Amino acid sequence: MIPFNLNKSMELLERTPTVIEHLLAGLSDEWTMNNEGGETFSPYDVVGHLVHGETTDWIARTKKILSENDKDFAVFDRFAMYEESKGKSLQILLTEFKEVRKKNLDFIRSLNVTEDMLDKKGIHPKFGEVTLRQLLSTWTVHDLGHIGQIVRVMAKQYKENVGPWVEYLRILKD
Repeated sequence: MIPFNLNKSMELLERTPTVIEHLLAGLSDEWTMNNEGGETFSPYDVVGHLVHGETTDWIARTKKILSENDKDFAVFDRFAMYEESKGKSLQILLTEFKEVRKKNLDFIRSLNVTEDMLDKKGIHPKFGEVTLRQLLSTWTVHDLGHIGQIVRVMAKQYKENVGPWVEYLRILKD
């Protein structure tokens, strides 16, 4: 385990849009539009969800934590992308994600975050008090989780095709 370090988080947060773009751009809909059934996300949905988070969550909550006034976070709508992504191609969403992420990371850099700032608190609607350090750590892990989700959903498209090797392919069991 490594202690939180903003520069190390920024390394990952900067790369996520490119990693996802390289993984998904130009693939057929069979890879990008299928999900795991029920109310699960397709890779397309994940990109829309990431765009929505960039525009409504991470920076808005950072500003709340650093403000002197209202510290209460708005509830995040995890499913808003279904409406917001309507009519948009995957390539449009990938471009939006890359652009808004760059803008958000530029904003974080402009703050010149200090250790004292990382300990400032906001109020999450479910968890109560949370620190900027926790929020920025969560943003980083959230990216990794969704990269893993995209890969898992894509792998499961071939689950029935791998035959007995399913026993050795943990990604198909998660």
